[in-house]
Amino acid sequence: MEFFKSIPTHIDYVGQAKAEKLYRAIITLFSIVGFVWGYIVQQFSQSVYILGAGFILAAVLTVPPWPMYRRNPLNWQNPRNTEEKPAGKKGKK
Repeated sequence: MEFFKSIPTHIDYVGQAKAEKLYRAIITLFSIVGFVWGYIVQQFSQSVYILGAGFILAAVLTVPPWPMYRRNPLNWQNPRNTEEKPAGKKGKK
């Protein structure tokens, strides 16, 4: 069980943008190639198979949090001490 807890599961914002651009490029490329190849051989199923292969490739490259998507982590602020009472306005008299 410790093995699964040690796997990083986050992607930073820059990595998320890279993954989205890569996903769109792969799907677009495979859809164009699939359409052209399907038109040449006159088989719609060939177009669907090529697009499916592109979808699988894009999913393998973009869904897992690969290290290339975690290069720009955010520097979060330290949490405030919740035990202290906040200095707020005093009640009106």
